[in-house]
Amino acid sequence: VQLQAFGGGLVQAGGSLRLSCVAAGRSFSTYAVGWFRQAPGKEREFVAAVNWSGGGRYYADSVKGRFTISRDNAKNTVYLQMNSLKPEDTAVYYCAAKSSRAIATMGQDDEYDYWGQGTLVTVSS
Repeated sequence: VQLQAFGGGLVQAGGSLRLSCVAAGRSFSTYAVGWFRQAPGKEREFVAAVNWSGGGRYYADSVKGRFTISRDNAKNTVYLQMNSLKPEDTAVYYCAAKSSRAIATMGQDDEYDYWGQGTLVTVSS
């Protein structure tokens, strides 16, 4: 599975962006997909994940109520709608896919098998 992340950019605090993760390859609909981010000088952290069907969604506490993850398996795409953005959301955002359906590992980056190239989100104050 090959992943490409799109949609990053510069936005003012309080604004919105929608990231897209487009997959190439068979059986994308069988993979869980997660979004992670890495800010300058910080470790990569979990943001959100969605299970293979789209019925299970998981969020980091820092983005609950502001970000929404969804997927369209017919388009091989996972979305991350980001609202009420804050300067601390500034980071490179990566999407990743994992074949395991274990819910407990949704937030663990070392459980993901495939990674996209990342897209930069900058939120100005």
